[in-house]
Amino acid sequence: MALDQDIFLAVASQEPEKLILHNTDTKFEKFECDFENISISLDPSGPKWHQYFMCGVKGIMDILDQSQKNQIKGLLVLVHGTVPQSAGLSSSSALVSAAALATAHAFGLSLTKEKLADLCASCERYIGTQGGGMDQAIAFLAKEGCAKLIEFEPLRSTEVKLPQGAVFVVAHSLSKMNKAATADFNCRVVECRLAAQILSKKLGLDWTKIKRLGDLQSKLNLDLDEMIALAKQHLKETTYSKDEIIRALETNAVELESISLTPNTKDIQNFKLFPRAYHVFNEAKRVAEFYKTCQNHGGGESALVTLGSLMRQSHESLRDLYECSHEQLDKIVELSKDFTLGTRLTGAGWGGCTVSLVAPDKVEDFLEHMRENFYKPMGVSDNFDMVLFKTAPQGGACIFIEKEL
Repeated sequence: MALDQDIFLAVASQEPEKLILHNTDTKFEKFECDFENISISLDPSGPKWHQYFMCGVKGIMDILDQSQKNQIKGLLVLVHGTVPQSAGLSSSSALVSAAALATAHAFGLSLTKEKLADLCASCERYIGTQGGGMDQAIAFLAKEGCAKLIEFEPLRSTEVKLPQGAVFVVAHSLSKMNKAATADFNCRVVECRLAAQILSKKLGLDWTKIKRLGDLQSKLNLDLDEMIALAKQHLKETTYSKDEIIRALETNAVELESISLTPNTKDIQNFKLFPRAYHVFNEAKRVAEFYKTCQNHGGGESALVTLGSLMRQSHESLRDLYECSHEQLDKIVELSKDFTLGTRLTGAGWGGCTVSLVAPDKVEDFLEHMRENFYKPMGVSDNFDMVLFKTAPQGGACIFIEKEL
């Protein structure tokens, strides 16, 4: 679901054909370039703020035909954001999505929300992360008052009415993680890819055509329990060395790097495949159970208890099998036990935020408990609402047009 926080852009067309970016946060420097020179080159220190914006611009530029490119005008943009940065709340995807929407509108390009979401999921990879498309999908498809079940290939969303009394509280761990600045996030993507490819090889399929566990499931037309059984049968639970993977796939290092790895994972020598696949398939089952519970129980305490239990199970799996949690996240989960129905990390992990399902009569007690027992010992003495807040589903991206007087 989309949160209350936003990325706002003030955009004006201008001459000449330059993109000029300013940010209301003065720690982010002004940036400008020619539209004829839209490029994103990364350095080892990680992406700069403007490069996320450039992802959205380049995504639109790449689909313009020549006649549209001939009509390009310059853009003057002021960026303002209230989404916490590096917190697992999709601030980067929000900026990419806002940039693409603004650029498409400025150039008179009409795209469906689904097309924009797909495009933004693809163009964010210019920054180096092998992410999926859920953040971008909810950025465009969110509807105020309801959550969304997001499915892919093709991208589609289903409204989910949450049980009465469902309140969500987001808590920042105060540990920030930029997933584009390390190999951790891409390593998990690659481990899932390698698990799918080794399973494909074992089952006599062309492993080079399989990129994701979901691709393999679709190819085999099996349910999640059957996929879990296959993973148990064909993947060893201990670590695979890179050489073992090469032998299992009957390939070589050059082909493996070109088909399966990313630039920032090609030097990794050991991969965990079974735990990652086991997490993914069971997480998919939890999503299905969460949706089913919301559909079958429009309200009532029992539904909330079930949803909270699924969230707890999810965090335990993310911590123990996917190994993307963080000691600060785990501390919040532990502190939350007596006040919430369930808490899990949200976003990529390795820092960022948790999200808790809380009964209405426990919200204020939980907020006070966290302020006193987590934030104050961490040195936070005011502005608690910047790191700890309750939220409800909000609407997705939209355009406000200032008419000339």
